[in-house]
Amino acid sequence: MDQWSAPFVFPGMRYKRAMTVASPNPPFVYDPPQDPWLDILHQDADLLVLNKPSGLLSVPGKAPEHADCIEKRAKATFPEARIVHRLDMDTSGVMVLALNAAAHRHLGLQFERRKTRKTYLADIWGRPDSDGGDVNLPLRCDWPNRPRQMVCHEHGRSALTRWAVVGRGAASTRVQLMPHTGRSHQLRVHMKELGHPILGDRFYADGDALAASDRLRLHAAELVLHHPANGLQVQFSVKCPF
Repeated sequence: MDQWSAPFVFPGMRYKRAMTVASPNPPFVYDPPQDPWLDILHQDADLLVLNKPSGLLSVPGKAPEHADCIEKRAKATFPEARIVHRLDMDTSGVMVLALNAAAHRHLGLQFERRKTRKTYLADIWGRPDSDGGDVNLPLRCDWPNRPRQMVCHEHGRSALTRWAVVGRGAASTRVQLMPHTGRSHQLRVHMKELGHPILGDRFYADGDALAASDRLRLHAAELVLHHPANGLQVQFSVKCPF
């Protein structure tokens, strides 16, 4: 019996039967992981590629106690490091920073013009009827409950996610997510709208889907981009930690 035909039992899985509805803004205490302090996947004259852990901000928060982040840690060792894109605090995986102004401009344009290719892995609650498809729903901020996002056909910005099943369990499904756009919380909202929220999602899951994992089961597994020095396509990947 392979791992996908067996019942899903995730490490750290816990069930809280009394928890049925997520609060609009769940209580939050920032306690980012400390080890490793900075997980470097690749470094050259132009690029710093890191494996961001779940629970660490990409950039500083507004409160002083939210200062610890990937950007601050990178700058402590590489003072010239500059943020190019962000991952949600709860998301882990590949993140690239620029190490000079020219590389920053080059990479920034790639992300803006959608010349990069990002692939995520996620564990979602339930078993989708199909093996893949597109979710094309516009998104905007849900201001009374920010940082939550919401679908809005009148004022939302276009957002497209392609998804494909890579494994099925008894109660959950592992999917590959390929965002065409990069809206805030895009993958999380699109999976919820599909009817299958990501496990452990404190903003968009509730009940057993929320209690099934002690972290958001979303991982930036692969990033493909053009190297600023020569334009050649390069690929960076990191193993899924869950």
